[in-house]
Amino acid sequence: MNHARWKLARERKTVEGGTEPPEVEAMRAEIRMAFDLGQAVYDRRTELGMSQTELARRARMTQPQVSKLELGGTVPTLPLLARLAEALDASLNIALDGGTSTVEFIAHAA
Repeated sequence: MNHARWKLARERKTVEGGTEPPEVEAMRAEIRMAFDLGQAVYDRRTELGMSQTELARRARMTQPQVSKLELGGTVPTLPLLARLAEALDASLNIALDGGTSTVEFIAHAA
């Protein structure tokens, strides 16, 4: 479990009564989606043995932008997602179902 997921789990446990206002739940869902995307980018990048700087160059970004994305601190545009998938030599699959999301990069066949 990465730090971000641990922190979210810890925060969920500390909420009294287990219920939150709808706007807080929506914000948490957005944060989880951003973290899921960041984790998927990080996993694929490290699988390729690529540095953040190299990914930034390939995706026409800066290294700080890649870092922020991997940490879940930003939600990219669709064109940027397309550039990331190309730079990571993969297809990007995102499944959104209510409050859950699944993000994965599927490597292109060699």
